[in-house]
Amino acid sequence: MDLPISAARLWDSLMEMATIGPGTQGGSRRLALTDEDRAGRDRFVEWCQQAGCTISVDQVGNVFARRAGRDTSLPPVVMGSHLDTQPTGGRFDGVYGVLAGLEVLRSLNDHGITTLHPLELAVWTNEEGSRFSPPMMGSGVLTGVFTLDEILDAVAQDGARLGDELERIGYAGTASATDHPMAAYLEAHIEQGPVLEVEGHQIGVVSGAQGQRWFEVTVTGQEAHAGPTPMRLRRDALVAAARMVDALHHLGHRIGGDACTTVGILDVEPHSRNVIPGKVWFTVDLRHPDDAVLATMEAEFRQLVADCAAGCGCTAAIAPFWDFPATPFAPALVACVEDSARAFGFSQRRIVSGAGHDAVYIARKVPTAMVFIPCIGGISHNEAEDISLDDAARGAAVLYRTVLAAADGTLSLS
Repeated sequence: MDLPISAARLWDSLMEMATIGPGTQGGSRRLALTDEDRAGRDRFVEWCQQAGCTISVDQVGNVFARRAGRDTSLPPVVMGSHLDTQPTGGRFDGVYGVLAGLEVLRSLNDHGITTLHPLELAVWTNEEGSRFSPPMMGSGVLTGVFTLDEILDAVAQDGARLGDELERIGYAGTASATDHPMAAYLEAHIEQGPVLEVEGHQIGVVSGAQGQRWFEVTVTGQEAHAGPTPMRLRRDALVAAARMVDALHHLGHRIGGDACTTVGILDVEPHSRNVIPGKVWFTVDLRHPDDAVLATMEAEFRQLVADCAAGCGCTAAIAPFWDFPATPFAPALVACVEDSARAFGFSQRRIVSGAGHDAVYIARKVPTAMVFIPCIGGISHNEAEDISLDDAARGAAVLYRTVLAAADGTLSLS
């Protein structure tokens, strides 16, 4: 392929980053603000400085690499994603978007191009929400979804405080975490699903992201001895929870289309072989690209929880945990991504992101778009996650052309 970027250099960078925090089965393990995350950030900073960028770090640990533009008074066009991973994550989720952005900066240097707007490449703090919850903390603070103080005080599953971990790894910056002007934002990412591969498309032109609503459910029954307690007299919290999980699964199928219902964590008390469970706690994740349908899904979820609890002589409490609405991206920027893919002759289709990304929060502040590339087998959040060199190069080329249009004033972002 005759592209404006270096496919080999991009791939080499991806493979080198994958040596930092390697998983046990070929993937990556760089949990947010661990020593491995620090090492990944350090390598990123080193590469960006070698490319002639200046580095700043804000109060929540977001890292920005800035390439000067011709007009220093203009806000930057920003690319970005994340370097943190799931505990058993892949080599490309998040990191592809960061290093595709770096390849854009390197390629502009190769071609001797200085854009009108400055360019920035962002590494957002704790996108995954694995060690610290909720996810997308860095972009969420920047856009006012979360306050800086509540995120700095967030406590990880291992008991560490986020602000203390930023200090420990050397990424507690001084730049404002809330006042960061941007002209536009672009994020390249693997699809994390099978649609592009199954349909044979090379580029996903992301028109927006699904809305998400997360909940925590506590089901309370009565602990009792597994032998002397007759089946007819039991108030088994696990049986009630199991019925809820099954009903949620069927709810997603019944709504159909892009509807998704997931139970990801389930804890049983007292966790004894011969005691009838008296309490069960589990998480629920509801998703749909239409907020009205998502509201219907929530109403039906609440009713099925109540019905299943009552049918087992139990009670249930539902606590909202985190949510964001369905998010459309900027039409002009989305169309530019589409035009860029078409200009290179890449097969492409419009697609809605089923996952949350930092772009979802940034879209609340500035015109935003995303570029998707296929991932093999649609597998992500798994050490088996994989992409091809050619697909990586295609996505970076589309990002390059779109960034040039946005940063040189040829694309109206209003």
